[in-house]
Amino acid sequence: MGIPRRSTLRGRWIAAKRKVREYAMVVRALVNTSHPVLVQIIPTRFCNLSCAYCNEYDKVSEPVPLEEMFRRIDHLGRLGTAMIGISGGEPLTHPQLDDIIRRMRKTGAIAGMITNGFLLSPDRIERLNEAGLDHMQISIDNLEPDEVSKKSLKTLDKRLVMLAEYAEFHVNINSVVGGGIKNPNDALTISKRALELGFESTIGIIHDGDGQLKPLKPDEARVYFEMTHRKKTNYAQFDKFQEAIAEGRTNDWRCRAGSRYLYICEDGLVHYCSQQRGYPGIPVAEYTTADVKREFVTAKSCAPHCTVGCVHRISYIDHWRAPQTRMVAPGGQELVEIQRAGIRD
Repeated sequence: MGIPRRSTLRGRWIAAKRKVREYAMVVRALVNTSHPVLVQIIPTRFCNLSCAYCNEYDKVSEPVPLEEMFRRIDHLGRLGTAMIGISGGEPLTHPQLDDIIRRMRKTGAIAGMITNGFLLSPDRIERLNEAGLDHMQISIDNLEPDEVSKKSLKTLDKRLVMLAEYAEFHVNINSVVGGGIKNPNDALTISKRALELGFESTIGIIHDGDGQLKPLKPDEARVYFEMTHRKKTNYAQFDKFQEAIAEGRTNDWRCRAGSRYLYICEDGLVHYCSQQRGYPGIPVAEYTTADVKREFVTAKSCAPHCTVGCVHRISYIDHWRAPQTRMVAPGGQELVEIQRAGIRD
């Protein structure tokens, strides 16, 4: 492997500018609550893999046309979105992904992507650099591919080496426990390799089909806590949200989905998250600051058993303020005033 691109003068300068933008994003979020902090947007539902635990892909969908993606991203800019993350499906299967990333950066947003990494090459990484990608996350589930997941260290290690050499963007390697992953100890080896290559390393807990709590088995919990008790290098490890899940406990928190966090499906509709699709179900072209403010004070009945960590981390910015005075049960039930129901925030 040659000299890592991130260790050059240019690479360090890019990283420094990115860090300044991230600090500015946090300050703005603390000052103003009327804009989304993170939006995940889907440019394609199609995926080149078929992981047994995943409910977020298919094998038939066409990519969203580029001009339509531009329109949706521009609407996110209108809402003042601070960070836009691309997920899927597998976003690298979209033929015009680089143009989509450029459009995201044009709105002023920090640009991120979640990918399985199978389609990476030196040329592809260079194109992502040029497009202005800020962050990439790759999930690696095991050491050897099996019937549950092909996202193994064995199949992806060469691509990780490519990333270490060529990427100018931040890379996080996320390993998982639960959800049928056979050997939780694989996560420790994956994390060690990620750190060797200079990447961030995090661990997640696979949820059920509704994004709800599935307590870990003792061996899974042991691995989870061993990883989270290592040196803290990433905001994703700062809170106790996942630790409660690992121990089978519920969480008491104010979910800001639909407000600080949005999930935009391939049809361009706004949902609470990938696991609670259907509400509010408003086209992003019609989503307004008034919708953002309404959902900010709307509690979600699924929150206590939720395992969707990205929603919690974004909501955590506002955990200390704005008691939620309305409640909705995702799935179509009407909003009710919490006070009338005798519920205390």
